[in-house]
Amino acid sequence: MQTIFPSAAVLRQNYALVSALRAQGFTIGAADKVKPMPGDLFMIVEGEAPPVSSRTLVLADGPVAATPFHDGNPARLSYGQDDAAVAAGFASAMLRGAHAPVAADPESLALYALAERVAAADITVLINGPTGTGKEVLAKAIHMGSTRAGGPFIAVNCAALPETMLEALLFGHQKGAFTGASSGGEGFFRAANGGTLLLDEVAEMPLALQAKLLRALQEREVVPIGATTPEKIDVRVIACANRDLQAEVAEGRFRADLYYRLSVFPLSTKSLCERPGDIAALASAMVLRHAGNRPRLPWVTQHALAVLQSHSWPGNVRELENVIQRALLLCPGDAITADHLIFDRAPVAPVQQAEGTLSNIVQLSEFAAIRETLAQCGGSRIETARRLGISERTLRYRLAKAREQGEDIATRRISA
Repeated sequence: MQTIFPSAAVLRQNYALVSALRAQGFTIGAADKVKPMPGDLFMIVEGEAPPVSSRTLVLADGPVAATPFHDGNPARLSYGQDDAAVAAGFASAMLRGAHAPVAADPESLALYALAERVAAADITVLINGPTGTGKEVLAKAIHMGSTRAGGPFIAVNCAALPETMLEALLFGHQKGAFTGASSGGEGFFRAANGGTLLLDEVAEMPLALQAKLLRALQEREVVPIGATTPEKIDVRVIACANRDLQAEVAEGRFRADLYYRLSVFPLSTKSLCERPGDIAALASAMVLRHAGNRPRLPWVTQHALAVLQSHSWPGNVRELENVIQRALLLCPGDAITADHLIFDRAPVAPVQQAEGTLSNIVQLSEFAAIRETLAQCGGSRIETARRLGISERTLRYRLAKAREQGEDIATRRISA
């Protein structure tokens, strides 16, 4: 937990900013009561002497401006009341670091406060939420807030690894254990010993391997491929999923015993459109992260912020980062305006169709055919696409289209 020591003048003139930083997880210290420690941060107003230049944020009067720390010099920030949200985002990002977790919305702040308590207990955590909502960032925050912070943090995307190699990559293997194993492999579990192993997209793990993962969690030991003797491990596991694992259990695609072993303490991240209070803070942090060597950070104008907050964000935080990076590329000066914002998918007003139009009838028939074929194929996307004579990508598009029309025909049927 980082501590900020604001001067008396800052407390008088910028108390709202101090309160916002306290809400975002900073500890606010009083220099007359507590002696600052190495690494603590300071906030002063223009004209006061910085206690430690490289760790001091100077608040000044004047037009909006944000200057990051550079070459041991203080950071500087000036803003008006109407730009307080962006100012708080810049202050937090400059003091904490551009890549630190960002939270300003009340629900996000509550989630990170809960995660801080979870970090103190060495238990398995399951983080569920849509893709691109910061599950890995939250997992890393739990790791850094735990007693394992000095150990390794290893993130494994279970969907990105070849199924035939996943067991060897997770648990390790001995030389000659299989064709091509010219040397032994440590495996992610043993590599994460003393630290944290993040299993991202754990719902994609094959059922056979789920049983071996369950044993590793229960016995706290792994058996490398080709070995006969188990090896003890000291690893905290955090699992992430963008699917409802309880629904996956009900459909037989995920082991119930493994679900309950992973879900010792479940946490959930929400879509960005459900936490608009985070947008100003995230945008400010991303400007700092991607501004390069600019001596002055481009300010997100009030109109641009309003546009960002009104967007639906189907791509969540990753889409917002794309938008900010494009804006920085297009922004020639010190202000990001609405003209600099290019979205991955512009908002489209829903087209109202009459109940009996030909296109509507065709679409309903198409959805019905997909639903019936899914049922015949036991929910298999691969077999369904083959029978319908379309690619899996086209099938995914049709299923997404059905969801947009309010008919989620994949909810109870789809399997990998």
